[in-house]
Amino acid sequence: MGSCFAREIRKVLMNRGYAYITEESHHPAAIHASAAWERVYNTFSMRQIFEYTFGVWEPDLRWWKSPASGTIQDPFRRIILYETIEAAEADFARHRVHSRRALEKAQVLILTLGLTEVWQDQVDGSVICLPSGPYVNEGGDMHRYHFKVSRYEENLKNLQRVHELMSVFNPGCKILITVSPVHLWATFRMDADIITASCNSKSTLRAVADEFAAGHDNVYYFPAFEMATIYRPVMGLPVFADGKENFHVNPETVAFIMSQFFRFYTA
Repeated sequence: MGSCFAREIRKVLMNRGYAYITEESHHPAAIHASAAWERVYNTFSMRQIFEYTFGVWEPDLRWWKSPASGTIQDPFRRIILYETIEAAEADFARHRVHSRRALEKAQVLILTLGLTEVWQDQVDGSVICLPSGPYVNEGGDMHRYHFKVSRYEENLKNLQRVHELMSVFNPGCKILITVSPVHLWATFRMDADIITASCNSKSTLRAVADEFAAGHDNVYYFPAFEMATIYRPVMGLPVFADGKENFHVNPETVAFIMSQFFRFYTA
């Protein structure tokens, strides 16, 4: 579960024949992870997944209805669309079953942390995935959402909540945490340029991951971020895909990271 880099991990594990959990394989959003969580960029969205999977989660505004097309959009999963509210509710009910099944049977849970910039509902504190899709493009009302740069304590608290829930519903599961080497390509901040904003985001999450892993015997940190952003540049090796510099890592970098992954964790 996590950002775009979680999808890269998924591809390699499946290609190598590992027992990668695949729930909701019929759903387009399931190509990124073990269930149709879509891409999950921040720890707030991660926490919400675990809360709607294992408990009661009822945000004040559950669905967006696009002003022009009438398309129903899930604000909490990246651009998942429906024709009606009824279809959306039915699909989400099925998704919660699949999500619980995936998380309860996992022996290892890999979480990839992406960024710290979030859009938070000022009414109930919930966090939307991204201000995108038809609702936003058609001029949907976004005034209830407040942009903020989340900080260390908030992100650590979110991961602690994830651990708390997994300790109840799947106590034998090990958690492997990484920081995505995919940097921000744009920022909503007005007080920082994109490189500075990305550095702050990744540095915050790296510190959070360190504290989270140090605080639990069943949590481990894997340095994919360091391999991509420090080791390979030091060795004079390219990191990013052509035309997507600072955004997507190239296949060679993914292959190197995953080769180290198998060195660390497999016989």
